[in-house]
Amino acid sequence: MPTYDYACKACGYRFEEFQSMSSDPLKKCPKCKKNQLQRLIGTGAGVIFKGSGFYETDYRGGGYASDAKKDSEASEPKSSDSKSDAAPSSSDASKSDD
Repeated sequence: MPTYDYACKACGYRFEEFQSMSSDPLKKCPKCKKNQLQRLIGTGAGVIFKGSGFYETDYRGGGYASDAKKDSEASEPKSSDSKSDAAPSSSDASKSDD
């Protein structure tokens, strides 16, 4: 159900009313009780997600790319420290053949 904006032409009172789309527009001002109420054309409300599964952390922030790059660089092994890049020595090969 949408929220409608109303303004009274007689006293200038402005308010919002939460009502069904099929409801008739209000006519009587709740403040001055005159039939000078006008429904205003609004910009609409923002999207509201209801239910589980919608979290603030689900959306990427501006620093996501730089943080991901830092994480990937930190998790990569350095070639100078790793023995997996080096060829096995002849003594290692002879031990595995036994």
